[in-house]
Amino acid sequence: MLNSVFPLIAFTAWTILLVLTVASFRSIQVLLGQKKSNEFPAWVQHGSDLYWRINRAHLNCVETLPIFGVLVLTFLVSGYQNDTFDLLAWIVFGARILQTSAHLSGGGVWNVNVRFAGFLIQHISFATMLVILVRSLL
Repeated sequence: MLNSVFPLIAFTAWTILLVLTVASFRSIQVLLGQKKSNEFPAWVQHGSDLYWRINRAHLNCVETLPIFGVLVLTFLVSGYQNDTFDLLAWIVFGARILQTSAHLSGGGVWNVNVRFAGFLIQHISFATMLVILVRSLL
């Protein structure tokens, strides 16, 4: 059994790593006197392109993590075991890494297409996991 809790933890760790990267960037800028702490407005691009892509990648993780968490935790609480569900959880994590990597690598057409593929794989996996979950509860 692949146990879906491990990819959930890995996804959470990835999200934390990204937010710590954003916080480090901001902290360094403030400590060096290059910016004030209130000069990082939400939804307005500030900083380098790479920094902004890291910021957006983090927000993408934050948007998706609750869906993943609800599916995995509900499945675990149900006590039902299903290797396909566990495999899909790992696929979600892999697709998240793919999406983030493509996001960080640039904004070209190829990057955006790969990023969308990662997004699509995650959400198709979520839908499949939901079907497995609902069937297990019936």
